[in-house]
Amino acid sequence: MDAKVPQWQSYLQGIKSRESHRTECFQKAENILLIVLERVNAMDPRFIVDYSRNLEALEFALCATEDEVTMEVPLHMDAEALLVQECSGEQSDSEKVTHGNYQMPGACYLGVPKEGNRLEKWTKEDVFSMVSSTESSGHIVPGKILRLLKDLIVAAIVYCKRQFLIKPGELSAERLKEDDMQLPLLISSGWKMICFNIVPVVRRKQNALKFNSNEQERGFPHSSLWKVTQEADYIPASYYHWRYSTSRPILKLLQIMSTLKGYRLDSFCLLEQVNHEYWREEDNNRGLTFHHLKMVLLWATHFFSSPEDWVNLEGSVYRLLVILLCCLVINRLPHFLYPEQNLFQGEDADLSSLYPKVESFANNPKYFLKFHFSGREYKTHHQIDNGFKALLHLPAEDKAYWDTAFFDMLLNKFQMYEITDTQRVSAMSNILSKTKKMVTNRS
Repeated sequence: MDAKVPQWQSYLQGIKSRESHRTECFQKAENILLIVLERVNAMDPRFIVDYSRNLEALEFALCATEDEVTMEVPLHMDAEALLVQECSGEQSDSEKVTHGNYQMPGACYLGVPKEGNRLEKWTKEDVFSMVSSTESSGHIVPGKILRLLKDLIVAAIVYCKRQFLIKPGELSAERLKEDDMQLPLLISSGWKMICFNIVPVVRRKQNALKFNSNEQERGFPHSSLWKVTQEADYIPASYYHWRYSTSRPILKLLQIMSTLKGYRLDSFCLLEQVNHEYWREEDNNRGLTFHHLKMVLLWATHFFSSPEDWVNLEGSVYRLLVILLCCLVINRLPHFLYPEQNLFQGEDADLSSLYPKVESFANNPKYFLKFHFSGREYKTHHQIDNGFKALLHLPAEDKAYWDTAFFDMLLNKFQMYEITDTQRVSAMSNILSKTKKMVTNRS
């Protein structure tokens, strides 16, 4: 394994070498957008400019592409006074509630209570819809807010150009014509255009996720999950409906990981680059996404909770790989905060052809650990053995396999185990014996 390490490190260094320049370009484009949003705020103070962009900068640094970035615009309101009213099944199905892989179950209305007047600025016709109800006077409508924000952005762009705050060619609003739950603006970073997807967000300090067990927190510092979910974000799901967004809690967990020793984020960056170079479809709209890989990293951190799991780059990458391979075979990637939700379920997750590509990388990473500047080159290598893929089905048959011992067994098959903890070694040996007996009985 030692002979392979320099190549792994060399590939990672190639990724890291671009980081400073990419961050500089990102900040340049972001500053242009902030100028526009400052003007929006001046015209309508209900829309806040959020200057705390550390999480988004971290996400941009981890991502292999510079194509799209989210820019949230918080709404200035007493959000705790709102009534969060869940939609019935018929109501939520009446409009398609999707937003890439960030979709969460439970579309809702945000109602304004009849008692009190702390939300009077949000009961105007441009953002509000009156509804007869015993508790609320009506709902704050995300579709109306998006339409208003779009008009304000267009006016702000015109103003900034007339005042020479924006140079010709720095910003394009051509994609604002698209009818979606976000407002895309193309902004020049100096060497390419970055699409900033502007999303209005309601932030509340209640109704955050609560965890009754410390088990899910395994691999993270104490109380990490509790801390990152104490603020609940609601973003547009459809014209009338809002939904809870897990984007910020997930990014906060990544930020926590950046403070831990080991190669967690480095292994993620490496696989994100390999995914971009070899695994994604040519149109980049199908296949494994950046969000999928974030979930794989979170589960890997959870299952492989010992510091010795992350002491070398190659072994760290394989900890993500064994979870990814398993999820691809069972066609299920649980959301880390909502395990009942399958992120591989949906029209955009066409992953049937991805397994052999990921397995090829696991078999022969040396071929992939180089940059192909002349275009994509790809060929599928031999499989490990006929029984390996059958093993990966076990978590779908028995949830008890969705645990560290099972993934330790997979690591051992790749000769990437190297764990000295006697309890883990014993648990891995037990599940290996169990699977061998199962295979023997089936044959």
